[in-house]
Amino acid sequence: MLLVAILFLLFLLMGMPVAFAIGISGVAFFLQHPELPFSMIVQLPISQTQNFPLLAVPLFIFAGNIMNSAGVTQRLIKLSTLLTGHMRGGLAQVSVVLSTLMGGVSGSATADAAMEARLLGPGMLERGYSKGYIAAVIGYTSLITATVPPGVGIIIYGTTGEVSIGQLFAAGLMVGLIMMVALMITVAITARVRGYRPERERRASLKEIFSSLGETIWALIFPILLLVGLRMGIYTPSEVGAFACVYGIFVGVFVYKELTWKKFLETLRTTANDVGAVMYIIALSGIFRYGIPFEHIPQALTSLITGFTSNVHLLLILVVVFLVFVGMFMEGSVAILLFTPILLPMVQAFGVDPVHFGLVMCTTITMGLLTPPVGISMYALSSILEMPISEYLKEMWPFLGAVVAVILFMIFFPDVVLFLPRLLFG
Repeated sequence: MLLVAILFLLFLLMGMPVAFAIGISGVAFFLQHPELPFSMIVQLPISQTQNFPLLAVPLFIFAGNIMNSAGVTQRLIKLSTLLTGHMRGGLAQVSVVLSTLMGGVSGSATADAAMEARLLGPGMLERGYSKGYIAAVIGYTSLITATVPPGVGIIIYGTTGEVSIGQLFAAGLMVGLIMMVALMITVAITARVRGYRPERERRASLKEIFSSLGETIWALIFPILLLVGLRMGIYTPSEVGAFACVYGIFVGVFVYKELTWKKFLETLRTTANDVGAVMYIIALSGIFRYGIPFEHIPQALTSLITGFTSNVHLLLILVVVFLVFVGMFMEGSVAILLFTPILLPMVQAFGVDPVHFGLVMCTTITMGLLTPPVGISMYALSSILEMPISEYLKEMWPFLGAVVAVILFMIFFPDVVLFLPRLLFG
């Protein structure tokens, strides 16, 4: 399996598409083991896509695209501005709150970062914000979007590790709120040091806020509807994805009346591209992942770590350091697919709750979207804002520190992360 891992890294460094790197490396494993039937190379990708809970992934991607086309985003920006525009660094605070609200709509950190860079970036530049600071704020606040349900990475972790997606959603809502508070504090401090002024001269009145809430309530209650439906057993995670699609179409057509037939067809085209890329990686990962339990890697890793430490907090910190390194070189969904079967059994042997570990793992890996050398969100922001990566790297440290502090908080205070899942699901 070591040779397979080395081949995979070499293919990535050569610039090979991730799906092909995974698939070819997996085939190399079967060439090492002639006792295994070669027909499994064809069977495994097919069986990987026949996983019914995995149907939630394309459905939630489609639902997120529908909600964006339905006119939800502009209304959420208006509400975010009313709530935080009076604070120092007004537009930066708007980005934090907007990412939190977009969690129930998008579920993708990269999509949220690109969207906010286009919508908020020009206004922030006009008000004297540096490009590096804009990229750092928008990039790190977009991590909240991937944490608040329905985050796609969380769904993939739950499906791969056979962990309750409902409980993961509930924990994600809790972690998303904690991250929002941490990043708002970071923005407040950095904006005061830099002298960035508020977006509004006065606080919004209750009348203005309630008026905006009335317009955005359909988006705000979406994550709550997901959790309530899952808790009451009205639908499974896959069925809730279908409900999300129907809900998005209903809001776009009958409530906001902005989802035209032309927009709907464009949304279908975008979704087909997004789903195709994700599902192709998931399918070929079936070949790669077969060798992990076959060679007893989780058990070997558990024995190795147990010989080094028996402290669960130190274990999780070591895992986080490893995942930070992984995230620097590998796309988040791929890393979750490949390392969940290895790391989850190991931490469970130490008594770590799989829901708690899922949020630690997904948050840490998603942070890799913003770290060199292969940070997808980092390069997207650099392209949209037309700036060198060096400007972003100078400004990212306070926000990186805030997210790391949240991860450490999750490690040492798991009861806070698990409070909502335990309250809702027992």
